Amino acid sequence: MQHNTSIARCAWVNSDPVYVRYHDTEWGVPVHDDRKLFEFLVLEGAQAGLSWLTILRRRAAYRRAFAAFDPESVARFTTADVERLLKDPGIIRNRRKIEAAVSNARAFLATRDEFGSFDAYIWRFVEGRNRNSGWTDITEIPAYSAEAEALSRDLRRRGFTFVGPTICYAHMQATGMVNDHTIDCFRYSQIAALP
Repeated sequence: MQHNTSIARCAWVNSDPVYVRYHDTEWGVPVHDDRKLFEFLVLEGAQAGLSWLTILRRRAAYRRAFAAFDPESVARFTTADVERLLKDPGIIRNRRKIEAAVSNARAFLATRDEFGSFDAYIWRFVEGRNRNSGWTDITEIPAYSAEAEALSRDLRRRGFTFVGPTICYAHMQATGMVNDHTIDCFRYSQIAALP
């Protein structure tokens, strides 16, 4: 994909094709698919302390390592699976992050079972509707919100880890719970028009 510089994008997007494609096609689009919501939980947890571009470049390896982000499969991972993943050069080899993905899969399934879907659970934190922020500059975009803090508290109560308010807010941005494209970005109005 060529980076078309004549298109107005959010200022955080650099010329890396992986970043451009992610920004132009995924970031901020409302997600209501449980597997995709689980994928972003795993990836956002892996990203803690690293750049998002680092994780995006490893996304295919994460997909292979974590059973195509099937939470039922990941929930069955054993200590041997964790040890295997710690040797996988395609992912971030951090024991705490890998173990969090496995334990979060179990908490994810319990939450999904309680609410009928993880989608039904998580979208309650924005009253079932994506929020269009209307920022004019990226310096206005917060690191977290009251909703992200509430989500973080509730996820931790349910046994999730690596789900602090900043990670939760990044998850909300990625999955379109909030539209944090700046208003000059071509994607802002497109996403704002989505149901």
